[in-house]
This record gives sequence, structure tokens and C-alpha cells, in this order.
Amino acid sequence: MEKINAVITGVGGYVPEYVLNNEELSRMVDTNDEWIMTRIGIKERRILNEEGLGTSYMARKAVKQLLEKTGTDPEEIECLIMATTTPDMPIPSTASIVVGRTGLKNAFCVDLNAACCGFLYAMDMGASMIQSGRYKKIIVCGGDKLSSIVDYNDRATCPIFGDGVGAVLVEGTTEDLGWKDSYLRADGKGLPYLCLKGGGSACPASYFTIDHNMHKIHQEGRTVYKYAVTSMSDSCALIAERNNLNKDNITWVLPHQANVRIIEAVANRLEMPMDKVMLNIQRYGNTSAGTIPLALWDYEKQLRKGDNIILTAFGGGFTWGAAYMKWGYDGNK
Repeated sequence: MEKINAVITGVGGYVPEYVLNNEELSRMVDTNDEWIMTRIGIKERRILNEEGLGTSYMARKAVKQLLEKTGTDPEEIECLIMATTTPDMPIPSTASIVVGRTGLKNAFCVDLNAACCGFLYAMDMGASMIQSGRYKKIIVCGGDKLSSIVDYNDRATCPIFGDGVGAVLVEGTTEDLGWKDSYLRADGKGLPYLCLKGGGSACPASYFTIDHNMHKIHQEGRTVYKYAVTSMSDSCALIAERNNLNKDNITWVLPHQANVRIIEAVANRLEMPMDKVMLNIQRYGNTSAGTIPLALWDYEKQLRKGDNIILTAFGGGFTWGAAYMKWGYDGNK
């Protein structure tokens, strides 16, 4: 029996229409375009500001686009994995809402929360399912409505985050393509530095949690930055070394879009020029689990069959890792 590899065969995405640029943000909080661009590299971010719409709305838009682009019958999909930190509600899963709204009648589904590293985790799980031979077609989604948990009075965090969801179709192939290797880790050290304290089982919603702003994201930026640079750079170097990859045969580096200085540090570690690094943070900001699939969505037409891509991310927990993927099709066709 030939080895089954798991390969991405299509990409879909959705970002809201409303654009919150730095000029408008500077009227909401004490900041300015120069400060944001110098420290983070974000010019604008998309915000889902329609009342009553959550992450599932963006996910189903991305999934429907993906199905249409690939000509896939919704009933052929056997599983949907939704990587998100901002579910519509605690129960039911956001994935189940997406499945119900997109006609995936034969799919089971699950939410996965690994913060900004969620898509890498979900993709590794989905690839393993395909590689087992038990599943033929899986959709992996990643994305968040971070505007729902951002404190727009906090000048240190509110410029960073935006809303959006990306989705990929994963299928089996006997060609030497697809998801080749991964290195994924977590250590639990990130709890004090990047968290949302209120609303979970340890600290349910109450007057106290509301009064103390515990339903908004808390981040200690300097600590997170330090850990992110080290973890993402080391993970990429490890993946490159054990797969005989270097600046001459790596086609693209795809880092989590958290901060342009972190991205540049990762590129420097791999000795990769920035024109070989997928970069869209300036337009979308940090969409957490959405940054990697949305970058694939943006860059799809530039990708060619056989391209060597190193992906890396870092998120709350802390969670982090890197992966090596050989791209499966010419994106311009």
C-alpha cells in the first residue's frame, strides 16, 4: 500500500468589510500611526461590528467560499476542525454551528483552542487523520473575533488585534506533497502573561469580573515578545535542520502575524529575505488562529506545486511550534 500524504487542495477566507485604521484608532485611545507602525507594523485591521455575529459567521463565509472554489460537495466533508479562542458561546461548539450552516451533513466537528498557535495544532491533527487512511476530506478552519475581547481603552493591546477566518481543504495524495513534519509544544508558563481571566469555570461572569474588566484580554507585551521570538525562531531552525532545509531550498516562510519585529527575527534566524516571508499583518493585524490560513489565502496565487514552506506560530499558554509543508498545487490555476 502506498503512503498517504495529507495535502491542502484549496484555501478560503473571510475578513469583515469594516476597516479600523490607525487614524481612527488614534481618536479612540492615546496612540498614533507612527507608534503602531514602528512597534507592531499594523496599518489597519478588520472588525466584525455587526451586532449578533460571531466567529461562526466569518467561518461559514470562509468555508462556503472554499467549497465553491474547489467544487467540493459539502456532503463529502467528513470532519471540520475549528481553531478559535473566541467561540460564539461556550455551548455548543462554534464548529457545530458552522457545520449546520454550510450543509456538511456527513461531518463531525470539534473546536480547538491553542490561542494563536491553534491553526498549526488543528492542521497537524487533520493531517494525521488523512494520513491514517480513514478520512478522505477534512476542512481545517482558524480564526477569531478578537474585537469581542479587546479593551479599546488599552493603548498597548488594542492596536494589535483584528477579526478574520481562513479555511483549508485537506485531502490525501500519494504524491510527495503536503504536511511533512511538525514540532508543537506547550509549557503552561504563559498563564500570567497572556490570558482572559473572566467567564470560564474558574471565574464565572459576575459583577466583580465585569467591574474589574476581566472579560478583556490581558497581555504583558514585553514578556510575550521575548518568548515568541525565541520559541518561533528555535522551532523553525529545528524543523529546517531535520528536513535538510535552508535558505536555498525554502520557498516561503509563513509566520504567525503577531508583530513585524518578531517576523523579521524569525526570517533572520533562517537567513531568509523578507520577500520570501508571507506578510499581511499591515492589513489585518493579529487575527490569532486566523493569521496563517489568511496568509495562505492572500498568497495562494503566488504558490506553486512543490514549494517548500515553513510555518510557525506562538500563542497564549504558552503554545508554539513550527511545521514543514510541501505545497500541493499551482495557485494561479
